[in-house]
Amino acid sequence: MYYTEDMAVTIEMQNTGDSRARREILAGVEHVMSDVAGEWLVSIVGSRANDNWEMKVEGPQGFERSYTLVGDAGEHQPDVIRNVLIKVLPASTR
Repeated sequence: MYYTEDMAVTIEMQNTGDSRARREILAGVEHVMSDVAGEWLVSIVGSRANDNWEMKVEGPQGFERSYTLVGDAGEHQPDVIRNVLIKVLPASTR
């Protein structure tokens, strides 16, 4: 869990493999969420059936978005995940 003075974000990752990449992904998510007010949950869950990860973002006032990160398309890269997260957040948070 990661907190700053004005906000709280919980980051969950499951079944995503490589611990070094996991640390980079967590750092990227923390960076994107560092200036976003309110309480947020970002979860990234790997599939055992295929190479896809499901990213779900939940926030204040019922905000909820999901995105499938396709491994074969290079979407498991920390920079790609960070960019997708920026795009799915409401415009008022940017």
